[in-house]
Amino acid sequence: MVNTTSFMDKLVSGQQYHPDHFFLIAGPCVVEGASLLDEVASRVSAVCKRLEIPYIFKASYRKANRTSASSFTGIGDIEALTMLKAVSEKYKLPTVSDIHSAPEAAMAAGYVDMLQIPAFLCRQTELLEAAAKTGKVVNVKKGQFLSGASMKFAVEKIKAAGNDQVLLTERGTTFGYQDLVVDYRNIPVMQQTGVPVVMDCTHSLQQPNQTTGVTGGNPQMIETIAKAAIAAGANGLFIETHPNPAVAKSDGANMLQLDLLEPLLEKLLRIRKAIL
Repeated sequence: MVNTTSFMDKLVSGQQYHPDHFFLIAGPCVVEGASLLDEVASRVSAVCKRLEIPYIFKASYRKANRTSASSFTGIGDIEALTMLKAVSEKYKLPTVSDIHSAPEAAMAAGYVDMLQIPAFLCRQTELLEAAAKTGKVVNVKKGQFLSGASMKFAVEKIKAAGNDQVLLTERGTTFGYQDLVVDYRNIPVMQQTGVPVVMDCTHSLQQPNQTTGVTGGNPQMIETIAKAAIAAGANGLFIETHPNPAVAKSDGANMLQLDLLEPLLEKLLRIRKAIL
């Protein structure tokens, strides 16, 4: 991998990948059931193996930050985490899931390899410290309300707690009440903290705060966001994907249809090669 660190090499150890390729964090938004996880992990891992892209499987065991109280949040924490652990063992993949409070850190760390801090919670010192103290890799999503430069404080909090295994993820900036924009300057700015930087190609296309209580999205722009991120030098990409986003129980409006992932990755590798 280019301009990443040894802990990322360790995280994906056992996978065969090209040293110049970006890494991929991908999977469904939330754990809906074992069959969905198995289908996505099987298909994406096969694609990444062929393309020599290091792969980290993603699914949230619970979605705590929903607009409407009626929105799907999960099937149960331990049940979902157990399914993530099973995917990791079956496909020999590292896994990542969100946590939302300090007590969740130790619980989730028993099942996954990376803990993800949601954008809305990226300033919560207690949460960052709890994640750091598990010894797991910590991926912090940049708040929609923050500049890239301000994310150095999140990195400092985690490192001060004794953990230097940190990623930062760009996921767009609030634009008005119901849209987001991406400032690609944030990629090199956040890389100045000395940690790998990921582009969230799907959440950055959300259209939040809809009057229906269900977040909208603009998935036809995923390819554009991803291409620009690779051109700007992102170390990795985060892409939520589902075999049929129309029936997904969370964030279906901005997920990539699974069939479209392989041709997109092929295009992105050509861009990566061109800029090296």
